Amino acid sequence: MKKVITYGTFDLLHYGHIRLLERAKRLGDYLIVGVTSDDFDRSRGKINVHQSMTDRVKAVRETGLADEVIVEEYEGQKIDDIRKYGIDVFAIGLDWEGKFDYLGAYCKVVYLPRTEGVSSSEIRREKRKVRIGVVGETPVVKKIVNESRYVDGCEITGICSEDGEFMEKEFDLPLKTENFSELIEKVDAVYVASRPGMHYAHIKQALENGKHVLCESPITLSASECRELFDLADKKGCILMDAIKTAYSTAYSRMLLIVKSGSIGKVVSVNAVCTSLRKNENGDKLFYFKNWNSMSAWGPTGLLPVFQLLGVDYKNKKVFSLFDDRAEDYDIYSKIDLEYDGAVATVQVGNGVKAEGELVIAGTDGYIYVPAPWWKTDYFEVRFENGEKNRRYFYQLDGEGLRYEIVSFIKSIESKESIDVIDRRISEKICETVAVTNRKSSKTPR
Repeated sequence: MKKVITYGTFDLLHYGHIRLLERAKRLGDYLIVGVTSDDFDRSRGKINVHQSMTDRVKAVRETGLADEVIVEEYEGQKIDDIRKYGIDVFAIGLDWEGKFDYLGAYCKVVYLPRTEGVSSSEIRREKRKVRIGVVGETPVVKKIVNESRYVDGCEITGICSEDGEFMEKEFDLPLKTENFSELIEKVDAVYVASRPGMHYAHIKQALENGKHVLCESPITLSASECRELFDLADKKGCILMDAIKTAYSTAYSRMLLIVKSGSIGKVVSVNAVCTSLRKNENGDKLFYFKNWNSMSAWGPTGLLPVFQLLGVDYKNKKVFSLFDDRAEDYDIYSKIDLEYDGAVATVQVGNGVKAEGELVIAGTDGYIYVPAPWWKTDYFEVRFENGEKNRRYFYQLDGEGLRYEIVSFIKSIESKESIDVIDRRISEKICETVAVTNRKSSKTPR
């Protein structure tokens, strides 16, 4: 029996895919099709895949052309598969010509002509783009604009900011305005990174006008306002998502799964540290960083692993803060202690104070260590009393997780169903906790 193998993502299976499979099938008696896993696609920079691996595998099977479907999960697997399955012919599209010549040492390599005029990328691009407007003045606004270029179906249309100089200097966009109403008239969705005290008003106005919202956490400065906005989003049929980039990174999500699988036993402690020194171009420390104090800037990130692993129903909470002498609600450092039934958590945040930004999760059988800066890590360790059992995990991280966050937002809009990476109850609890050091009243956007 002559065995043939081919590989692909097979996202949004189309006629071109089917023609390739038909050509590969004719090269032998038995066709094995390798479908790339979500993690492997992401590690190769393919973040725009619309369908899950399960759906893609199902679509390939339903063509009736594959005698066997396997999953490709790691670099170098092709050689392992050729040996394992006794492959005679490796077939791949002509657009990969020369790339897999090295496999000629193990079997015959055939590059198949591709069907012109059709591809998954083209199909994704042909879908109506979601026009997104950004509002705010923080550096993350610029990052979002840059990262959006990697996401199919996303188009940054304009920016609204109180800082006209910031807009003119940093952005080349069709629309630049200080009037939020003007921005939302021209977009389908809004990315909110304005001052925390402005979030509620910006989100409410956007939702009332039928616009989807991705908002830098905290969504608001009170749990009740957060709940109100989620209810309004449901009523309007809009997506409202909490933007904490860490939640969308592969390493972080895999770390959560390892903990929840019981690998380190029962979690008894979560200790997270998030700090930064904000400086201007001259190296001088900025007193106000656009009204983002320590709790606003870092509280949501620090609280995320605590609430995702231990839940939001803690028994006791204590917050200790050091405030700047010039502003009663600008904490340069805060420490949050939470007590649960059988567990404790400590979160340290600083905006103007620097400490080692580690995450340590202690369990009854072992612990997880995520080195600084843990909130954008591509690496973590699972450690045990017996060091021989220790394991290190590495995952690709592009764009600090922001591009994955945008992809999730776009997919939620397309499917009309929010991808709940961050549970609403967690968003509400973050708002409630962060509000402790934010006493200034909210304002209404122009």
